[in-house]
Amino acid sequence: MTVVPTALTALTAPTALARIHGRPAAGVPRWAMRTAYATALITVPSSVWRVAAFVVEAPLVRRTDGPPPGHGPILFEGVGYIVGLSLLSEVLAFLALGLVCRWGEVWPRWVPGAGGRPLPVLAAVVPAGLGAAALLVLPYALAVIASGRMLNGMPAGPIAQGWQVPVFWAAYLPLAAWGPLLGVLTVHYYRRRRAAA
Repeated sequence: MTVVPTALTALTAPTALARIHGRPAAGVPRWAMRTAYATALITVPSSVWRVAAFVVEAPLVRRTDGPPPGHGPILFEGVGYIVGLSLLSEVLAFLALGLVCRWGEVWPRWVPGAGGRPLPVLAAVVPAGLGAAALLVLPYALAVIASGRMLNGMPAGPIAQGWQVPVFWAAYLPLAAWGPLLGVLTVHYYRRRRAAA
């Protein structure tokens, strides 16, 4: 019989995941946990693509000399913007786990006056619901980009060509599911918390 070192047995998949996201809340079904994991990971491909294309300068996009005519001023650019946007999208996606984990139901202990108390249901439902509604624009934005246009309707030309196109879509198409998945988790959170109350 082989003896597995205790350090390896302590790092089982459920234990490692619990350390990252915290304990699941009481009464959360398995499908909701899986949906939350999918929602938390849905931005990873686009973030990796974005950093690879614009920070590492991998040949994933069609390079141009400047913005297309009618583009308007470029408000954000550079490595800091790309890395910041990628980190922000990862953090926002990770917050979906709060809809199924204990930390999404109780104020953290370090919050003065509220630490350890139950989080009001609407304090999580309102921002999550607004986020889910706002994310429903992503499929439209992806369709506009696919047509070679900017969001204002002006022609922009393709962002990718040849083999770059399927790589772009493999990275960005999962984002179309972010809003609906977050919406499902938000409704489930609301119903579960109301039922528990």
